[in-house]
Amino acid sequence: MKQYTQNRVRAMLMVALLCAVGIVRAQPPRGPLVVSPQVNADKSVTFRYLAPSASDVKLGAQFEKAPVPMTKDAQGIWSVTVGPVKPDIYPYSFSVDGITVMDPANVAFFPNERFKASLVDIPGDTPLIHSLKDVPHGSVSYEYYPSVEGTTGSLVVYTPPGYDKNPKAKYPVYYLISGTTDTEETFFKVGHTNLILDNLIAEGKAKPMVIVMPNGNIAARLAEQKGGSKPADPIGRDNPEAVKRANDFGADLTGNIIPYIEKNYRTLANRENRAIGGFSRGGGQTLRTAFSNMDKFAWVCAYSAYLSPTEMERSYSPIVTNVANTNKQLKLLWVSVGSDDFLYKGTVEFMDYLKAKNVNYKSLITDGGHTWMNVKTYVAATTPLLFQP
Repeated sequence: MKQYTQNRVRAMLMVALLCAVGIVRAQPPRGPLVVSPQVNADKSVTFRYLAPSASDVKLGAQFEKAPVPMTKDAQGIWSVTVGPVKPDIYPYSFSVDGITVMDPANVAFFPNERFKASLVDIPGDTPLIHSLKDVPHGSVSYEYYPSVEGTTGSLVVYTPPGYDKNPKAKYPVYYLISGTTDTEETFFKVGHTNLILDNLIAEGKAKPMVIVMPNGNIAARLAEQKGGSKPADPIGRDNPEAVKRANDFGADLTGNIIPYIEKNYRTLANRENRAIGGFSRGGGQTLRTAFSNMDKFAWVCAYSAYLSPTEMERSYSPIVTNVANTNKQLKLLWVSVGSDDFLYKGTVEFMDYLKAKNVNYKSLITDGGHTWMNVKTYVAATTPLLFQP
């Protein structure tokens, strides 16, 4: 019996050893450690990418005007140092023999339906408004809600510091919509909206609020969940299909998202305590949804977005024909754009139209283009204005 037990133990040990060897062999070979990106003390940044067999690797970054060639060392690591770079958060990627790839050494990425980019955060000597600071922090949650045609929609929801500590307190809500091909995560992961609000609330500059970040692409979700192919994005801002999709989103927001949020979060459920804002396509969705639902929103923020005078006259004429009522209802109508933004001309034309019609609005024109660096600036500028007396 003793000999049987010893033989059994030996057999079990042998099986375990063979399994361990198999696991080790199944693992991919490990190359040299790659550190990327490396932000240096002088604000220059070193990027690295392991590709021993590649013949050409370039860095593409939003702070560079053209792709930057990288150099390969004896270990097959390609690298380049650029800068110094103005402190901010920037997307970047690598072109490896003509194929665009993310940085595998970096866990920070840009959520987007179409392109895949990594993110580099270059800190300022004084912490920027989107930086992680030693202040009370709110919470970020992922939510799923019943949406159109039996589908399930997704949201990212920010609740301010202290939300869980005072179960009787209720809060205003800012519905914040990202741009074309962006997702519900983009305002959170790229825009750092949660950190911006944490910092502004800590400084007494913004009121505590709930921020709801939905995915604006209803058509893609319908296709995905019903087994179809994702439809192409419409060409043109006034394209009838683009307008239809914007209105479909507005119906989902007012008919499904707002009721879900007001059922599951402690909110002040009236128009004076609801704001809506968005970037690019999300800004167009913002304006169309707000102007169609003046009974639901008193605060409206369009970032790099506009409606044409033609569409205003055709679809939203009460906004300008009864301007006294519009100015009374809207506590804030905000329009902002970068001077190098490809939507600059249309946005300025929209501002001029509002001015000619005596519609009250606030505006901000910044340097730069259609970027999330500008979006963070707009969020930091507008949230202190929301829900103020």
